[in-house]
Amino acid sequence: MQYLTLDTETDFDGWRKAARSLVLHHVRPADVTWTVQGGEAELFAMPAPSPILEVNDGTFNVPAKFVEFAKAAILHRDGERFAILYRLLFRLKDNHDLIEVATDSDVAQITAMARAVHRDEHKMHAFVRFREIGREREAHYVAWFEPEHHIVELAAPFFAKRFADMPWSILTPDLCAHWDGHALTFTSGVSKGEAPGEDRLEETWRRYYASIFNPARLKVKAMQTEMPKKYWRNLPEASIIKPLIEDAERMTGAMIAKSATDPHKPQKRPEALMTRKTTAADDLETLREEAAHCRACPLYKDATQTVFGEGPKDATIMLVGEQPGDKEDLAGHPFVGPAGQMLDRALEEAGVDRKKVYVTNAVKHFKFVPRGKIRLHQKPATPEIKACRQWYEREVTAIQPDLIVAMGATAAQSVFGKITPIGKTRGRLIDLPDGRKALVTVHPSYLLRLPDPEAKVLEYQRFVEDLKIAAGQQKKSAHAA
Repeated sequence: MQYLTLDTETDFDGWRKAARSLVLHHVRPADVTWTVQGGEAELFAMPAPSPILEVNDGTFNVPAKFVEFAKAAILHRDGERFAILYRLLFRLKDNHDLIEVATDSDVAQITAMARAVHRDEHKMHAFVRFREIGREREAHYVAWFEPEHHIVELAAPFFAKRFADMPWSILTPDLCAHWDGHALTFTSGVSKGEAPGEDRLEETWRRYYASIFNPARLKVKAMQTEMPKKYWRNLPEASIIKPLIEDAERMTGAMIAKSATDPHKPQKRPEALMTRKTTAADDLETLREEAAHCRACPLYKDATQTVFGEGPKDATIMLVGEQPGDKEDLAGHPFVGPAGQMLDRALEEAGVDRKKVYVTNAVKHFKFVPRGKIRLHQKPATPEIKACRQWYEREVTAIQPDLIVAMGATAAQSVFGKITPIGKTRGRLIDLPDGRKALVTVHPSYLLRLPDPEAKVLEYQRFVEDLKIAAGQQKKSAHAA
């Protein structure tokens, strides 16, 4: 009899290594007992764990579909999952196509477990609600969730990507996930008593939920299928769900009784609000005034204002960034936030006279999504870059720079008129069709996001080296003048 003890409830690598060895030694599933270190089984008198059998020779392959199912199924809370997975693996060695037999009991069980895990992952993505702890720069966002299965490590990357600029923690009874803006970490589970109570954003959630609730389309059974009652107790909107359901019939009747509204008349396209001038040499002040009323893409609707370029009209270098950030959107000036401060320092170290440089952005409005009191930057899409390119082109015409420095992928796409990879073009002068030179480098905000201090220093120095090329061009232009 073989007694195998795994390190954790989700130790897929440990299970795979042990299972492969057992199969190659022809150990029958009935002769294997699986336990987890620190689990309930260890409370009883169990034989010492068997060492993993050495594998000197031999190998076998299994379908990729099995590996996919196994990685998910091993996160299920069913204590028999390790044994069922091994039994199926043992059988797959001699019957490679068994995984396609949906009616097989082992295949059906593993498939059902994998689906349940992914369904639980989806529920965690949908029903986690963060509460604010602290205020302003000291704010941290904490949520409580009770997963059915061991899915915290599986689900956490979704939140790291979606709430990248927000320090948060998700507490669960099994495992807690934490994000500091740079890296995910995990700690042991906690009790619900350690979860935060109601915060100042609760009422915002309730108002939002009430505003999107449509009583005419209410299907209670379908609603409870998608949002089971067990999740309600952790949702800010939970207190109004029952009253909204109970009042749905009255609200529907009122909607029906209300007289129909007249259909909307066709509206002119927003672009019609702005007529582009086609003078040979635009004046910068004229351009700035026109751009303030730009409606060529939807970004103007949420931004505070247009952030146009700034600098001397006879600048020999034009620096093109990607888009204004939060600080720039509020101030109305480009590169005044943390990225701008880093740019100023790098220009000085590189020997570029900042006062003789024109700075602008490929996109003139701040694109963001609100996350509580934070506005998270969003990368501009190609249609938005194309819509804003006319301003870049007219700035070039007005200033007539000798060198254009594109900082970041969005800027490079605007300068070259197509998607341009940074890595392949960075750090060298490139001839543009109009006879000017272009230089591609990273955006200074990229340096601010680097989590590794050593990497940040190295990348900053590389950024300065790129700007030294621009300094050389600036000196050449000065001598030529």
